[in-house]
Amino acid sequence: MATTRYLAPFAPGGDAAIDAATCERLLAVCLANGGDYADLFFEYRRNAGYSFDEGILKSASRSVSLGLGVRVQRGDATGYAYTEDLAWEAMERAAKTAARIAAGGGHDLPVRLASRELPRRYELDEQSLERPALEKRQLLERASRAALAYDPMIVRAEAGFAEGMREVLIATSDGKLCFDAQPMIRFSMRAVAEHKGKTQAGSSGGGGRMTMGYFDEKSPEWHAGEAARRAIAMLDAEEAPAGQLPVVLAPGDSGILLHEAVGHGLEADFNRKGTSRYAGQIGERVASDLCTVVDDATLTQSRGAVNVDDEGNEPGRSVLIENGKLVGYMHDRMSARHYGIGSTGNGRRESFACNAMPRMTNTILLAGPHAPEEILGTVKRGIYAKAFGGGQVDISNGDFVFSLTESYLIEDGKLTRPLKDVNLVGNGPDVLTKVSMLGNDVGVSDGIWTCGKDGQSVPVGVGCPTVKIDEITVGGTRLG
Repeated sequence: MATTRYLAPFAPGGDAAIDAATCERLLAVCLANGGDYADLFFEYRRNAGYSFDEGILKSASRSVSLGLGVRVQRGDATGYAYTEDLAWEAMERAAKTAARIAAGGGHDLPVRLASRELPRRYELDEQSLERPALEKRQLLERASRAALAYDPMIVRAEAGFAEGMREVLIATSDGKLCFDAQPMIRFSMRAVAEHKGKTQAGSSGGGGRMTMGYFDEKSPEWHAGEAARRAIAMLDAEEAPAGQLPVVLAPGDSGILLHEAVGHGLEADFNRKGTSRYAGQIGERVASDLCTVVDDATLTQSRGAVNVDDEGNEPGRSVLIENGKLVGYMHDRMSARHYGIGSTGNGRRESFACNAMPRMTNTILLAGPHAPEEILGTVKRGIYAKAFGGGQVDISNGDFVFSLTESYLIEDGKLTRPLKDVNLVGNGPDVLTKVSMLGNDVGVSDGIWTCGKDGQSVPVGVGCPTVKIDEITVGGTRLG
């Protein structure tokens, strides 16, 4: 794997000499008091960030973090401790702290570890962090200049670039030893338009687990043009109509509605605790027959792709809803044991300081049989949702409120006027039953989304085709 040439301090060949023998010795400490299971999560991160505004590089930063998280489980109880010091004494102290959750019983010792060969979903020939900082500054300056040159109405342009490498070593008491190097880049662009006293902003961005070659396909100028176009389009936006209306979702980033309103409810910890709307509904119809929803960690170089989850399990492509029926949840080790099945490889954590829990990777509503223009042609009057902003979701019942940053009125099957202040209000499970048409144009988001849960943030991808939802409550002005 090409990325392993960038070695973490604890990696094979690194300077901290954290090898299989050291991990086996530390796992023995974890299980000395008993316990069903233990794992070690070593993490080394290098990050850099740049922001460009008002014609200058406003900030540049670099950071490094290193640490170990130790987990011991006994039944449904978990002991967790972490340390930023990889000296043996500090690691042993963390192991003994986590082990206090267990008393009596025990694990068969000694633990014997075997290295696992992982998939190569983001094998790269270089790492963006190794490229000169000046190169990133030039990219941001190009974007800023292009946005300001797009139209005299663009009065401000802001660009940002973030990059990092996360290297992990995972050792488990059931014998797994895994090393993975996980790169990430993210470009962001924001343009502000002003005309006749009105001001609007537009944005664009992208990235993923890839090299600077990303910009060969989507240049800084391309993102600048998208951000400027959106800002100018929204200058003439009208107040949105209000009421029960058909809504057509654009392909790609509109999948964030699925992620929030439905995806979190399919994470198995909520179902194990009985707090999800989907608890106890395996095998039941929860969506339109057209809907098949998957969580797919295998998409090459995507933002949500992982070769191994943060518990040492290899994730794949998990089918969650198939032809409208609920067929599975996303599992970490604990929820999988509760349900008596294998983990789906969705155990993820923000850092070594956090315990793992079920999290999404790339959550996608698969394509249907309809052409996008055919879908639009069936709508007499409705809303076309092109870009989403923030939202709120209640996991226990699926109720949601989402704001749209770019949307258009549909009249007689055509996009007519841009709209502002559009909010979609509804219930995730209910909305899926109202999907009446699905496009054949499924798209995946371009590396911009980060998911928060219980105070932890992880990178994710979302996706969907063009989707017609027969009825959603639209917040705006009343229909005339």
